[in-house]
Amino acid sequence: MIRLKRATTAKGGDALIIATSKDADLSVHGFSADEVNYIGQSFRKEKKQVLFTGPHGTLLVFLKEEKPEDYLTIELARRAGASAAGLCADHKLNEIEFLDADSDELWSAAFAEGFLLSTYKFDKYKKKNSKGDGTPSLTVIGSHVSEKKLKHLEIVVQATYTARNWVNEPVNALSATTLAAEFRRLGKDAGFKVEVLNKSKITALKMGGLLAVNAGSDEPPTFTIMEYKPAGAKNKKPVMLVGKGVVYDTGGNNLKTGAGMETMKCDMAGAAAVGAAMWAIAKAKLPVHVMAVVPATDNRINGSAYVAGDVITMYNGLTVEVLNTDAEGRLILADALSYAERFKPELVLDFATLTGAAMAAIGQYGVVCMGTAAETQKQKMREAGNAVYERLAEFPFWDEYDELIKSDVAEIKNIGGPSGGAITAGKFLSRFVSAPWMHFDIAGPAFLAAKETYKTKGGTGVGVRFLFEFISRY
Repeated sequence: MIRLKRATTAKGGDALIIATSKDADLSVHGFSADEVNYIGQSFRKEKKQVLFTGPHGTLLVFLKEEKPEDYLTIELARRAGASAAGLCADHKLNEIEFLDADSDELWSAAFAEGFLLSTYKFDKYKKKNSKGDGTPSLTVIGSHVSEKKLKHLEIVVQATYTARNWVNEPVNALSATTLAAEFRRLGKDAGFKVEVLNKSKITALKMGGLLAVNAGSDEPPTFTIMEYKPAGAKNKKPVMLVGKGVVYDTGGNNLKTGAGMETMKCDMAGAAAVGAAMWAIAKAKLPVHVMAVVPATDNRINGSAYVAGDVITMYNGLTVEVLNTDAEGRLILADALSYAERFKPELVLDFATLTGAAMAAIGQYGVVCMGTAAETQKQKMREAGNAVYERLAEFPFWDEYDELIKSDVAEIKNIGGPSGGAITAGKFLSRFVSAPWMHFDIAGPAFLAAKETYKTKGGTGVGVRFLFEFISRY
């Protein structure tokens, strides 16, 4: 649970954090001459943070760092916030007050964001002590951060927490049906419409990709449609979000190794990003008409499971030769993209943990993307990605890649061979969408083996903050 407040003056919590530039006058904030001298000496010794106990309690002073580009400086603020949260946790300090000596709104908000994001824990299956969950509270001192900025920050951090929770949940707790119920819950809370199609409706619609992937499962698939349409929306046609919802991926008959399956509860991180972002957008009442569709299933094996060599007919009538049952995400996304066309969206954005090739190319340090959106829209996406430090790496989308997914027995096949795997996956998806579209492969940053500053181990919630930022600027 997020604990974020604002106050005009410090009240005396467990600790006071002050962030300062080199030339700020700390004496105006109540520091004695000896304290100011001590802090200055520490900074001159190239320390970036000083933790000490003074007459007013525990004090943590951060020296602000700067980079040539503003968005990189803001990212350093987030990392400083994460570092501060770690120090507070180490010293069991829970009621934290934060003061920016320079009264910089963007820097202060980023510091608070990094602090709050780094305090996330997924411990619902562990025994709790009687003293509460230990989540620290953060009080921002001063009026330089607007109420709106703080409220949006609180919303987007809570949405990121939600996405992380879903990704971290094991499949025995989060099935396709449960995920759809979670979307209903968020829709009721934030005021957006949610419709869930069951297996009989999916079958009637002839969603061949979703049904094929689900064929080996005892759990039915779901297909969720969400819509947030505020009065006075800036856009007449919706921005459409699509999220891959494979709640667990064994690889099907192209079975993964045991180690390769250990984290496959995270294969619905695209769905998590889209659903949590819908809640945040609606909760913040952003004036943009946004819709989302999420096809959800697990990918398992039984006697009815689809196999390599099968030919399936997709929702839009295209035939697909299945050459690898572990390339299942694109099959369910394809049906979702085709279905989304009925709403005539002005822009389509899909999010998926789609390929190991994307992870191999750039690791966990950014998001691979490609598509047919206009260059002006792509530039806005790059700017939004930089602003939240979910940077985009656009891959080429040359026509030659189309040749790699041609099939001998059907119109296309679901894999393109050993080269350009992230791109051929995108090319496959492009056959199912005609609206301006962008595909985001989040396989690298969606689930981490170890904590990285404010990105905690496990599910990261990647995509939520990007989508909120992009729609905020729309």
